[in-house]
Amino acid sequence: MNIFSRGTLRPSSTAWFAGACVLLAGAAGAQPAAYPAKPIQLIAQQPPGSGSDAMTRVWADCAARELGQAVVVQNKPGANGILAVNYLKSQPADGYNLLSIGMSQMSITPYVYKQQPYDPLRDFDGVAVLGTSPLVLAVPAGLGIAKLADLEKVARATPGGINFGSPGKGSPAHLLTSALVERLGIPGTHVPFVGEGAGLTALMGQQIHAMTLVIGTAAAQVKAGKLVPLALFGAQRSPLLPDVPTIAEALPAASDLARPAWIAVVAKTGTPPELVQKLNAVTEKCRADAQYKSRLEAMNVTLTGSAPADARAWAARDAAVWRPLIDKLGLATE
Repeated sequence: MNIFSRGTLRPSSTAWFAGACVLLAGAAGAQPAAYPAKPIQLIAQQPPGSGSDAMTRVWADCAARELGQAVVVQNKPGANGILAVNYLKSQPADGYNLLSIGMSQMSITPYVYKQQPYDPLRDFDGVAVLGTSPLVLAVPAGLGIAKLADLEKVARATPGGINFGSPGKGSPAHLLTSALVERLGIPGTHVPFVGEGAGLTALMGQQIHAMTLVIGTAAAQVKAGKLVPLALFGAQRSPLLPDVPTIAEALPAASDLARPAWIAVVAKTGTPPELVQKLNAVTEKCRADAQYKSRLEAMNVTLTGSAPADARAWAARDAAVWRPLIDKLGLATE
């Protein structure tokens, strides 16, 4: 017999049925809203105007289009990314707090400090590696330096040697230039800045002798006649600066320094896996987006297909190279 037929429900059954309906309605109302239901915060570890910040904003723009929700970039520069990392760690692991992070913060910074400030393999869930970009060693125009041999002569003729800048202690620019100075056997002093922009200003003002920069940043100033590029830290020459030799061409003894920088988007460990997967799928859609591709390729970024696990894998891979170099050069500090 159909229990819902007229006259078949007893008072007790009626009460049970009404209660069940209330519970079902409450359960339906408790279902979480489709993600994302509000703007996503994307933390950038470099200041506005830096190469890393520019890449971050390109991803934010495309992700916002794909998700139908704003992705707001929050710049938190300082301490070579540690401030940004600590800020992410203070936020909920809910998919609404992401961090744009580079090879520096994933594979170098944790090992530059004897008291490791964070663990990239423990504290982050990878979303995607966005792409890679070579770095280039440049000097100010007007110093009479056109190649590495000229820089070496200047270093030997200058009391105390050269001063070289970087976007911060423990950055790829810091390690690459430190290693190159060591290979050349010349005296040099590292001058850290808060971000690439501040170092670039000092470089063009001839306050420092050299700096390793993201190629997109360097190329614009090379074309403007303000900088002279000496060597590219990549495996092959770049169409952005085709006349600039690779580090292997300029100094064969330093061929192992051909290591491009990379940038990734990560979430705090514990972020629901389905949200991480959704953000990764959004990144893959962006890679097929003509506007996204053209904007990053204009910065000489090579787009990279990436699974969420790749950020940790790349971090471990590069740490195996950088950590011994940090120890060899004695760069670890308290």
